Amino acid sequence: MSVSDLSLRVIHADAHVIVVNKPSGLLSVPGRGPDKQDCVWHRVQVDYPDALVVHRLDQATSGLLVLARGIEAQRRLSHSFATRQVTKRYLAWVRGHPTTPASPEEGAHDTAPWHVIDLPIAADWPNRPLQIISPQGRPSLTHWRVLAQDVSPARALLELEPHTGRSHQLRVHLQAIGHPILGDALYSPADGPSSPRLQLHAWRLTLPHPFTAQTLTVQAPLPAYWGQVQP
Repeated sequence: MSVSDLSLRVIHADAHVIVVNKPSGLLSVPGRGPDKQDCVWHRVQVDYPDALVVHRLDQATSGLLVLARGIEAQRRLSHSFATRQVTKRYLAWVRGHPTTPASPEEGAHDTAPWHVIDLPIAADWPNRPLQIISPQGRPSLTHWRVLAQDVSPARALLELEPHTGRSHQLRVHLQAIGHPILGDALYSPADGPSSPRLQLHAWRLTLPHPFTAQTLTVQAPLPAYWGQVQP
């Protein structure tokens, strides 16, 4: 499937905020070269010429992406992201069955307990854009919990909540604990044949509206190739 065939669905739009469901394989912003100009930002600007970028998703990651309408909305939304007022939840199929710590994090708000990956991440400069776990890296924190497990193939469906926003954070953290995300061509290339796309989806976002301050919560339908999965 070519990038031009990938559909882009608007989940929410008002006078200040646009949220879209980005398909895997589509860039968030233009890259270098004429062959990398097709992206979420350019497509959204066809219908919303004032749309501006607030944050990004990796090209291989699908799911919710927020854009601002106008400079002031962009400034306010960017501040919300920078000050961690935005809660982002992802779903991922990972290889194997993660073993959970004996004492889950306190304050779990429903039946599946949350656990923590607290490992610093740094750029792997000789092998960019790869990232690595390094004592010299930036502090990086990911919360995760198991939602479902399959026996054949041995895989688990995780819900993930990043509390920092490092490049490739979820992919690097899950590789580091021995359970890489299926279909990850960068961090688990051996899974490529069984998973044609990265099995990582930004499914839920909660953020303060930049002008009303009311809580805005949006969810993105899962990609069709995931099958019937209920978060």
